[in-house]
Amino acid sequence: MLNQISCIMFSTLLFFISVLGIFLNQKNILVMLMALEIMFLTLGFNLVSSSIYLDDITGQIFALLILTVAAAESSIGLAILVIYYRIRSVITVELMNLTKG
Repeated sequence: MLNQISCIMFSTLLFFISVLGIFLNQKNILVMLMALEIMFLTLGFNLVSSSIYLDDITGQIFALLILTVAAAESSIGLAILVIYYRIRSVITVELMNLTKG
């Protein structure tokens, strides 16, 4: 079984990979959304591993809350992207600031 330090190190590594994914790829919004989802998942993984280590269910409840918020965020983001793609036929980030509203 994994110990607490290795779980935290794995979670931190995935978190920084997703941060790099956001900062290094600023043209494609879908890749940025996927990196944001990885950030949410690593946060949930960190909470669950801490909850198991401390023998407390609070971390697991917060992880479920984070997963729910992440699912709602991704569904709203993808719906906005589909509408934007139908209007502009492109989903690059550079042209997003040209929209009104």
